[in-house]
Amino acid sequence: MSFENAPVTKGLMMGSALTSIIGGIFDVKHYLHLQLVPHVSRNHQYWRLLLHHTAFSNSSDLLIAEILLYGVGVHIERQFGSVKFASFTVASVLLATILEFLTLILFHNLGINQIPSGPSALLFSILYQWYRLIPPAYHFRIFGIAGSNKAFVYILASQLALGHLPGSFAPAAVGLLTGFIYRSELVNIKSWRLSPSIIRLSTRFLLPLVGSTRAPRRSTRARPETTHQAPSPDIGNEEIIATARPSQGTEETGGSVVREWVNELTGRNEQGTTGVRVPSDAEITQLTTMFPNMQRAVIVGALQRSPNIESAVELLLAS
Repeated sequence: MSFENAPVTKGLMMGSALTSIIGGIFDVKHYLHLQLVPHVSRNHQYWRLLLHHTAFSNSSDLLIAEILLYGVGVHIERQFGSVKFASFTVASVLLATILEFLTLILFHNLGINQIPSGPSALLFSILYQWYRLIPPAYHFRIFGIAGSNKAFVYILASQLALGHLPGSFAPAAVGLLTGFIYRSELVNIKSWRLSPSIIRLSTRFLLPLVGSTRAPRRSTRARPETTHQAPSPDIGNEEIIATARPSQGTEETGGSVVREWVNELTGRNEQGTTGVRVPSDAEITQLTTMFPNMQRAVIVGALQRSPNIESAVELLLAS
């Protein structure tokens, strides 16, 4: 699988990795998580509502998110199309931000006062679309428990949802709820699209940064290996050899591996080893023309048993 027809997913993966690495290098990860008390309620740091979607706080969450985005996001973007998928990601982030803020207000007394940094809500919203749209490729049963290939994706997603309880469970639940709202007709945001001007600007400035998403093409033609050698003085006299070179001490007609194989098929072996006459190609061709309905093996056998071509003709006429 490749990123063909999935530039938005590739951009999300590159952006999440880049911002997470930059946040670790400059030691600013403590500005990325979302906390109601005291950052939002007392210090009024409302910019954290959107900023906490940009980067993950640790490398393990980043690795799991990258695997999930590659295994899930590519399929959904190909189903939606890049424009619809980009609109879906923007709508999901905005809706998830509102729902996360409401979750902190309603459940901060129950211990949910902080949400870890990272686009986990967007990831689980994409995961919900994948659950609804993509059928399983195969099913299996282990110790009587039925499962499918999707189970491995769900196991990875559970690691991300249960990694920093209780705060990590909130964006997972919010993301699933966001995906459900997007697919339903409760808010009617499924038909919303980004403006054409934003799409043109993104195509002009952001798409070149993402790079090529075309899958590598493998040629079905068999080509010889190219080796870089120093030019020799007699390079103009080189010949193209399609068969093995004859070994020393053998004749040109019998030294080729291919020629030996043809000799075995046609029954033309060396006289010293078989004790029969070896017919020439001209004799076989002449008799094949004279007896077009006769099998080649019969003609070769008659030539081998006859001292000359006239005797072979009489033998074939009598047969």
